[in-house]
Amino acid sequence: MPDRPHPMTTRLLAPDEPSPVSVTRPDGRSALMLTADHAGRRVPRALGRLGLPEAEFDRHIAWDIGIAGVSARIADALDAVLIEQVYSRLVIDCNRPPRVAGSIPEISESTVIPGNHGLSPEDRAARVAEVFAPYHARIEGEVAARTAAGRRPILVAMHSFTPTYKGVARPWHVGTLFGRDERLAAALRDLLLAEGDLVVGHNEPYAVSDDSDYAIPVHGERNGLVHVGIEIRQDLIADREGETLWAARLSRLLPLAAAAACGHPVG
Repeated sequence: MPDRPHPMTTRLLAPDEPSPVSVTRPDGRSALMLTADHAGRRVPRALGRLGLPEAEFDRHIAWDIGIAGVSARIADALDAVLIEQVYSRLVIDCNRPPRVAGSIPEISESTVIPGNHGLSPEDRAARVAEVFAPYHARIEGEVAARTAAGRRPILVAMHSFTPTYKGVARPWHVGTLFGRDERLAAALRDLLLAEGDLVVGHNEPYAVSDDSDYAIPVHGERNGLVHVGIEIRQDLIADREGETLWAARLSRLLPLAAAAACGHPVG
């Protein structure tokens, strides 16, 4: 039987539990700054696995399968900072504004999340304060520090997506996402198409909006950063070989795309 969710206490995370934020190469010299909102699938002990069987945490509903490995390899190859969020999107989705219903989902695809039903305002506030807010504060701090040092970053928001969603097959291998500023997404799309072996979506399988996304509208657009969201189909990066191949491809193409979008070489 799955664990039953525990009642919330004053604090969500115990002192011995990990910070929601993981930073790789904080002193990375590249202008590219990678983020991964759904890199992990941890659940705070206080939430008792949200009332779900463990197998549910192997699925995309809990995290972006493969994206942590791809992102880490790109960060190493390009000497780029990578900021990741290590708790499951079922605890709180760090790419959704806290004001929207999908921020703490009561159902994901067709799976009911028992531990997310009947939450008090205090329960919701704890998840925002202890998971969502520290993660986004770290990104905002990185943007501010690099900008102040004359090293304005280029935001690359890393994600993966399911091959099939609610019974509908998705043909794309990769998608380039944007909201109000298409420059980097269009440049990367063109380079990916030129590879000759990819089905590339442009704002597919998702389109960026102020209600469905957080990182690009808030960290990218509001700060005036050149930016792109990248979605890789998860079956292509579900093992180490796939992670390595996609990291190598994007490590080669991202600096070229950034140079095209910015109008000058990007390190």
